[in-house]
Amino acid sequence: MVNVFRSPARHGYAVEVSPFIPNRVACASSQYYGIAGGGTLLVLEDNPTGISLVQSWEWSDGLFDVSWSESNEHILVAGGGDGSLQLWDLTNHSAPLRVAKEHTQEVYAVDWSQTRGENLIVSASWDQTAKVWDSGLKCLSTLRGHEGVIYSSIWSPHIPGCFATASGDGTLRIWDVKTALCRLAVPAHKAEILSCDWCKYDQNLLATGSVDCSVRIWDLRNVRQPLSQLQGHNYAIRRLKFSPFSKTVLASCSYDFTVRFWDFNLPQPLLETVEHHSEFVCGLDFNLHVPNQVVDCAWDETVKIYTPACLPPVSV
Repeated sequence: MVNVFRSPARHGYAVEVSPFIPNRVACASSQYYGIAGGGTLLVLEDNPTGISLVQSWEWSDGLFDVSWSESNEHILVAGGGDGSLQLWDLTNHSAPLRVAKEHTQEVYAVDWSQTRGENLIVSASWDQTAKVWDSGLKCLSTLRGHEGVIYSSIWSPHIPGCFATASGDGTLRIWDVKTALCRLAVPAHKAEILSCDWCKYDQNLLATGSVDCSVRIWDLRNVRQPLSQLQGHNYAIRRLKFSPFSKTVLASCSYDFTVRFWDFNLPQPLLETVEHHSEFVCGLDFNLHVPNQVVDCAWDETVKIYTPACLPPVSV
């Protein structure tokens, strides 16, 4: 069964399930495919009768990513095409709590740290920088080193003060917040990398998704070659996510309109191809509370919540 929410004239760029409320999802979307017009941040709830709208806010430019606070169930941060980050509060139905506009080009990725006691935000921009912020959007540091657009930034779920970025320069980079230095630069693909994610079970494992249509799994202890390479998509991979319930399972979504599920530990790693969108699939997340439930969004103006057949529900 697939639950569907339709948002007319809003093209989905990112989805994230609340870390606090199992059936609550945020979606960052844009008018006119993010090329022009404004953006809308949606907060949705998945109920037995369908997906309902809890709250929505309008922004003057396209919104490309969203992340929930890990310390307050009402707070979200979004990244915009005008170079801004905005803090939004579900108890405030009008303007954002705070806006920071220090990037000089589109903010394409935002992520809220999960390690205990940190409460930091990282953003990545087309201006080739990543910035680290406190929970009130005060910029703490700007990290430079990429030679292309940064499309993805994600905190390590294991190592405090450590995040990864993926760039149009073909590299995956690992950063140390305390020193504001790049600790490792991996020439991961010979094409632009649009997404990266950390394994939830192993601090040394990351995945990258590229314009070359491949997903590569990397072990940071030996980056001379990928641990695994997953082929199957026909166009660029826009986003990928490791499962929070299985070390070797991950999902990827693509400009080929599909979401694919993989187990890189198997001889035939492709588990399933889900073809339920009619446009680019840009947003993807696993539900942390409901095993194997997945949320995705696409440029076809829909958000979909479902459990793929290859990942049956399990009790926890």
